[in-house]
Amino acid sequence: MKKNHNHPGSRFEKIAMSVSKAAGSTMAFSMAFILVFGWGVLGPIFDYSAGWQLFINTTTTIVTFLMVFLIQKAQNKDSLAIQLKLNELVASHEYASNRLVDIEELTEEEMKVIQKYYSRLSRLSKKEESLLRSHSIDEADDTQLYKEEMREERDEKIERTKKEKRVKTTDTID
Repeated sequence: MKKNHNHPGSRFEKIAMSVSKAAGSTMAFSMAFILVFGWGVLGPIFDYSAGWQLFINTTTTIVTFLMVFLIQKAQNKDSLAIQLKLNELVASHEYASNRLVDIEELTEEEMKVIQKYYSRLSRLSKKEESLLRSHSIDEADDTQLYKEEMREERDEKIERTKKEKRVKTTDTID
């Protein structure tokens, strides 16, 4: 896919990503620490004046205000990239449920409904002997229904065998 480096938004994205990475670096923390330490040391020299306090308050407010938007822009781009990668994985896996592609577009209430399904899947998978047996909610439901049917058949067979033994025992006694 060809990248469009001349798009005005891409310049802001580059700046946002660069600033975001730089702000999370050891160097940025060290510089901020030195600034605050220097400001504290200069307090007695400036007699803890209003100008001295105003400097740190104004500086931190402006930096914080701008950083919120830059970091959010970088975070939004990263989040979108992760969502697209996850969508590709879900769409490409033959056993995955395609219900999850573009799940981020659902409302919170709709996501809670899907969360209930996955809680159910978790409960069903705990009943499994192997973690590799079920791949989706539908498959887990089918597997669980099959197991329940097999258990019912087994239990019915055991009951019939017990009855037959009782009948034979009563026949031999008579």
